[in-house]
Amino acid sequence: MSLFNRMGTVVKAKMNKLVNRMEDPRETLDYSYEKQLEMLQNVKRGVADVTTSKKRLQLQRSKLQQSIDKLDSQAKDAIKADREDLARMALERKGSLTMQVEGLDTQIADLEKEQEKLVAAEKRLSTKVEVFRTRKETIKAQYSAAEAQVKISESVSGIGEEMADVGMAIDRAENKTEEMQARASALDELIDTGTLDDLSSRGDDIDRELAKMRTKSSVNEELARLREEVEK
Repeated sequence: MSLFNRMGTVVKAKMNKLVNRMEDPRETLDYSYEKQLEMLQNVKRGVADVTTSKKRLQLQRSKLQQSIDKLDSQAKDAIKADREDLARMALERKGSLTMQVEGLDTQIADLEKEQEKLVAAEKRLSTKVEVFRTRKETIKAQYSAAEAQVKISESVSGIGEEMADVGMAIDRAENKTEEMQARASALDELIDTGTLDDLSSRGDDIDRELAKMRTKSSVNEELARLREEVEK
């Protein structure tokens, strides 16, 4: 069980890390704002329903009141006509309707209280939603700015690393160039001193000896010419 618990903890930790990496705070804020708007709409719908119910009861009460007024008038007419029985009947019906009106008044009063509560809740929630919206947009702007700054910093860091690699490549190229130049100079020196035969020159050993003799003869001739000029 201990091993399974550890494995479960590791999996949860990795999943949490993955979720954190994938989560965009701006999307979370927008989602929360949408849910609050839904709550606000539900409260407004509740206010509308309660108001509608109250209006319906008020209309019903108005009709009952009209009937009561009519029965009251009928009772008076019956009394004038010396019809107490009709007057009694009208008053009995009036009493029944009056009780219904009183019941409606109670319901209407309850709905008015509920309406007041919902209207107050709607105002409070509207204020909170607006405050959240302003805060949400501020946080989103700050997050976007921070995200842009991170991307710029990462780009600059990447350029720095790339330039460092380029610098190292240049150093290696310069070192190789210096080595090649030194090697070329050494080979030239060896060729000049005769230590290393110039492979680019043609001919064998006899040709080279003859060339040396011609060079020596040319030098002797030049020396003889110079002596004649000096003696003159």
